[in-house]
Amino acid sequence: MTRPTSDRVRENAFNLVGPVDGADGIDLFAGSGALGLEALSRGAARMTFVEADREACRTIDANLEQLGLHATVLCQDVARALAQERRDYDLVLCDPPYDYDLGRIAGDLAKLVRTAGVLVLESTSRAEPPGLDGLVVRTSRTYGAARLTLYEA
Repeated sequence: MTRPTSDRVRENAFNLVGPVDGADGIDLFAGSGALGLEALSRGAARMTFVEADREACRTIDANLEQLGLHATVLCQDVARALAQERRDYDLVLCDPPYDYDLGRIAGDLAKLVRTAGVLVLESTSRAEPPGLDGLVVRTSRTYGAARLTLYEA
């Protein structure tokens, strides 16, 4: 089941990140694609959406078509996609289910972030942000039930 990022949390995420003009990004656990679509609308050059749920992938495709945007949609398990990923990114958006074990992908997450890049992790406000080897926490803020943590390489 998809848990959409609220408008408030999404707006605050991009206020914390700052300009994304020309960024190459990836949206993990993309759901409806709202975070990645927001990045594209704010000037990101490229976005890859990774989502395992086929219906959610169709929603992302439909949203991209309706908005006239072009991006890559990978309809597969995030852990599998990350294990195969060889690129790094300026902007990594990660909004896993709140009960997801980030330990499964923590090492691969850190490898995705390009030097001077940023990882935005949405998690439950009840949990402390996890440490990710090779990344430092820039900031961590709570918004109701959600916590946004920004990491940098």
